[in-house]
Amino acid sequence: MSQPSKQGLTRRALLSRAAAAGAMAVAGAGFIAAPDAAWAVEVSAISEHEMATLLQMARDIYPHDKVGDRFYAIAVKGYDAEDHKAEVADGIAALDAAAQAAGFDSYLAAGWEAERVAILHSVEDTAFFQTVRGGLVTGLYNQKEIWPIFGYQGESFSEGGYVNRGFDDIDWL
Repeated sequence: MSQPSKQGLTRRALLSRAAAAGAMAVAGAGFIAAPDAAWAVEVSAISEHEMATLLQMARDIYPHDKVGDRFYAIAVKGYDAEDHKAEVADGIAALDAAAQAAGFDSYLAAGWEAERVAILHSVEDTAFFQTVRGGLVTGLYNQKEIWPIFGYQGESFSEGGYVNRGFDDIDWL
């Protein structure tokens, strides 16, 4: 594993890695954008680095190749609020400190998913990690636009229940 430089991740390196990986990038003061500019998220209370870290953290906690980054951005956007500012700042600082202990300048500087997951394992017992992980369950999976990706048809009560809507159509067993 090659060690990152001590000067940190430069904007140019972040943008080139983001373009190559199809990930998000800090594109300007106050917002994060996809390399193809198909979506962007504006930040007001937390920094761009903190939002980019939350996005990567969300993708590493619940990785789904077929779910676009914009859905992860929607899931973590609620942390960009004054009442979460200190919690996010402290949590990201602790996450970056764990990354530094593993030999990286920051969590985002860990280039491989396996390296980032190992860093997450080292902080998984913290209140910050548990808050983000728990918030992602509803923040990510309650987005109706991604339900078809997982084969979820939505609530069934208004349609007569699951028994009348293909409850027994399990073809993968």
